[in-house]
Amino acid sequence: MKPNEIFGSLDGQTPLTDDERLELRPSFSTRRELNEAERLNINTARIWAMRGAVLGRSDLLTDVFGRELHRRMFNQVWKWAGRYRKTERNLGWEPHRIPEGVRVAFDDTAFRLNHETYPLHECAIRLHHQLAVIHPWVNGNGRHARLMADLLVASGKGKPLTWGAEANLAASGTARSCYIDAIRKADGGDFGHLLKFARS
Repeated sequence: MKPNEIFGSLDGQTPLTDDERLELRPSFSTRRELNEAERLNINTARIWAMRGAVLGRSDLLTDVFGRELHRRMFNQVWKWAGRYRKTERNLGWEPHRIPEGVRVAFDDTAFRLNHETYPLHECAIRLHHQLAVIHPWVNGNGRHARLMADLLVASGKGKPLTWGAEANLAASGTARSCYIDAIRKADGGDFGHLLKFARS
C-alpha cells in the first residue's frame, strides 16, 4: 500500500505532505501497523521520561528537552522525529516562528511554577495548550504536548493526569471529540473544560 493510502485525517490533525509521508522509517501496509509502531515507540519514550533522573533534569522546560522527547517518541517511525516542521499548516504558527514560540511556552511555564500563578495541573494544561497552538511538529503534536504536561506534573509530584480515562486520543471517537472541543474552548481563554478533561 502506498504511504498516502494509510494516512487519514482526523478532526484536529493536520494532513502530511507527500514528502513527509515518504519519511517513514519502516514500510507499513496499513494505518493500524503505523499506529501500533508509534504506540510502542511512545511507550518506550514514556518509560525513559518518567525515570527520576529525567524528571529531575534542569532542562526539562526547554526546547532542547522538548525536541529530545519528540525524537525519542517517534525515532523508530519518522526520520524527522525531533525536528520542527518546515512547512505551513492549516493549524499552528509559521515555521520560522516555531523555535521562539516553543521557548516562550516553556519560559511561561517556568514563570508560572516559580510564582505559583496557577496550581500544578493548570500549569501543565496551559503548557499543553500553548504547544498545541504552536503545532511545532509535522506529526505527534497532541501526544507530545500531553506527555510534556504529564512530565511536568510528575516532576512536581502531582496526581497524574488521565486525559479522558487514558482514552486513545489519536483515534476518532467521543473522547477525541471532547478533547478537541476542550482545546477550542481553551483557545478562547476558557481552560476549565481542558483541565476537567485532563483529570477525567
